[in-house]
Amino acid sequence: MILQESILCATAPPTSGAGSGSIFLHDIQTGATLASFKQTNAGPHSLAVLESNSTQGGIMLASQPDKSILNVYNFQKDQISLKIVLPEKLTAIALDRRGDLCAGGTATGRVYLWETSSGVLFNSWDAHYRQVNVLRFTNDGAALISGSDDSGVSVWSVSRLVDEDMQRELAVPYCTLSDHTLPVTDIICGIGLFPDCRVLTSSIDHSVKLWDLSTRSLLTTFQFPRPISYLAWDVTERLFFAASSDGSVHQMNLFYERESKLSGVVTEAIGGAGVTDIIRVDDDVDREARRKRLINLGQAITSMCISLTSAILLVGTSEGLIHLYDVPSHQLLRTISTHKGMSIAYLSTMIKPPDLIGHTNLEFGPGNSTDTKDFLPVKPIMPFQRMRDPKTREAHEISLILPSTRNGYRDEFSSYSQEEFLRDYSYFVEPSSISKAGTSDSLALKTKVEELESEVEKLRSQLSKAKGVNDAMWDTVVNKIVSQPKGSALSHTEGTENPDERRRKRGRAM
Repeated sequence: MILQESILCATAPPTSGAGSGSIFLHDIQTGATLASFKQTNAGPHSLAVLESNSTQGGIMLASQPDKSILNVYNFQKDQISLKIVLPEKLTAIALDRRGDLCAGGTATGRVYLWETSSGVLFNSWDAHYRQVNVLRFTNDGAALISGSDDSGVSVWSVSRLVDEDMQRELAVPYCTLSDHTLPVTDIICGIGLFPDCRVLTSSIDHSVKLWDLSTRSLLTTFQFPRPISYLAWDVTERLFFAASSDGSVHQMNLFYERESKLSGVVTEAIGGAGVTDIIRVDDDVDREARRKRLINLGQAITSMCISLTSAILLVGTSEGLIHLYDVPSHQLLRTISTHKGMSIAYLSTMIKPPDLIGHTNLEFGPGNSTDTKDFLPVKPIMPFQRMRDPKTREAHEISLILPSTRNGYRDEFSSYSQEEFLRDYSYFVEPSSISKAGTSDSLALKTKVEELESEVEKLRSQLSKAKGVNDAMWDTVVNKIVSQPKGSALSHTEGTENPDERRRKRGRAM
């Protein structure tokens, strides 16, 4: 399988009743459309995706803003595979990394938690006083974070939410992050397992706040000149982008370099002093540096994300354009204008699914059927319950897909060779200007050079050993001859002559 990054975007009509949007996959290098999925109007935080892997096909869940319906798609067909009737309209949804749990928030501040494989409603509780705008699971799925119009951010322990013994008690959050003063617009979870991870939150109050969940404390507040609607965080947590709906994108570096008299240039993290630590973007003395950290689109921004390699910033606008910027230089690389007249409601990047319709890229074994479904079954999902039913929960069965040793399945972790990894890695990070053939030639040349250098080093070692043996033999022979007297050497030579040879010499002398 060739690693190829693609863009997943969801479009929506600019006004309600102006038709329906779609979900699209684009090639990030060329902008070409790879696939499309019709009949959906997913909002900014109303689309959840589970990526396909080597043993299981992924799914997409899209909640509809004007009706209590959840559309389910998979990458193997371009039509809706399942329509789920919900207890009420959802304003935000989220899937955990494995796709086992789905959370949905409503306009009344209520949050639902379902198991996708069985449809069982584990819990539903009043998480906020007003509308839930965004839901996020931590990377390990151990916590659910919710942001609301009531300016509150609540962190919920998933183990407590699914615990049957605690269903009769009022749901209590692990912690509440309540330093914002206006509605929360976006949340991003950092790397690390819960609670040893950090969280970024944005709000209409012009601020972005950095939190530490292990200490349940506020680390730093970043104050911007305009309300912040969308966030994009580098995977290594070196920097983040904060976008305003008016078209401005601010880059905020979380590390800076300073000169030290003892050790030269030192890299230090900024902030971390707590509630009193406020970094104001307008207070930057160096106006030139501030200008370099600002991207002005001139169009209303509706979505934003960073590529998997953290090299490209993708920004979606209300006019249906997707702008791709180089992160270090802020140079506009290309613009995807396929969706003019629509609004880009959702934007993310992912590895191109191996089971994508029309682009199936699987290695089939001999004598097997060529039907994709026989090799890559889709993640099982059942209609969600509208009310909690203890009897159904107690008797429900969980569907699992176990790895198989047949040729139909391939475990990417156990059978991914070093050569394949280097080849796919080279293709994954290649610039758009370099062709696929040039990259493979460059990789083959680099491998050949490494092999020749290794062989030269081996020959040098063997030559050194041979030289040592030769020097030792020479020294031994020379020292032995020099140490013997001349007469003894001559007599020894004569004594070793053959008797017939001596008679022949005497005959010549006579």
